[in-house]
Amino acid sequence: MADASLPSARTADLRSSTLVGVLIGIAIMAAVDEIVFHQLLAWHHFYDRSTPSVALLSDGLLHAAELIILVGGFFWFADLRRRRALSTRLAWGGFLLGAGGFQVFDGVVDHKVLRLHQIRYGVHLLPYDVVWIASGAVLLLAGAAVVWWARSRRPGDGRRGR
Repeated sequence: MADASLPSARTADLRSSTLVGVLIGIAIMAAVDEIVFHQLLAWHHFYDRSTPSVALLSDGLLHAAELIILVGGFFWFADLRRRRALSTRLAWGGFLLGAGGFQVFDGVVDHKVLRLHQIRYGVHLLPYDVVWIASGAVLLLAGAAVVWWARSRRPGDGRRGR
């Protein structure tokens, strides 16, 4: 006799598939920012308005938060996949939404509103800001398009949730 708690047919959890992608996208973009711009290029720290020790501590806290979100996101991803409730298309769309959302939030809120740090110091900021925020907006638009496309597939067309 089949276990009633397990789905008999593949039914994707659309909301969770999207949200898990968002979490992983945020974590990956935070890691790229941390590794490339904070460590390799040394253009800024997460919080540059204090001492070098505080700046280094802020980078460590950002890195710890990003790793916690990444690990949690992948556990959630694995659980959805194990239960055959994962829509990979929606997860990819969510990933792009999360990555773009992180980048736009960082560029607008962290850089301009709160002024926690700038992308770079000692240069004219406008080109850097435009590229940073516009590339995040492109990722957001791409993610929204993928999510819209994946959700618009009819349930009976054999393509939904793949």
